[in-house]
Amino acid sequence: MIGSQIQKLRMQKRMSLTELAARAGVAKSYLSSIERDLQSNPSIQFLRKLAPVLGVNVQSLILQEQRPDKPDPLDTEWVQIIQELNALGINKDSLRSMVSQLKMNEAAMYEAGSSR
Repeated sequence: MIGSQIQKLRMQKRMSLTELAARAGVAKSYLSSIERDLQSNPSIQFLRKLAPVLGVNVQSLILQEQRPDKPDPLDTEWVQIIQELNALGINKDSLRSMVSQLKMNEAAMYEAGSSR
């Protein structure tokens, strides 16, 4: 469905639903209903607002829906993990900070191990 395609592209761009709606100038509630497939037939005008923010053209939004043979760049488990982090209130900046801290800890552990 087109809603899952929009959601997939939004997640690839690491945008929240609120951010995409604001940047595209569309109602967050309507965008949410499209992504959850409660509404399944968005207007071309709506798609024209979303497409440039998602970095695609309208045709690819519509045609991608019909090409299930193309593999997803993120598997569903990664998407679920991202959604769980988002639900916990962990935003992109917090997650980047955590990753940076983990890298520093790993480097420090490596340094300590190689100096023995």
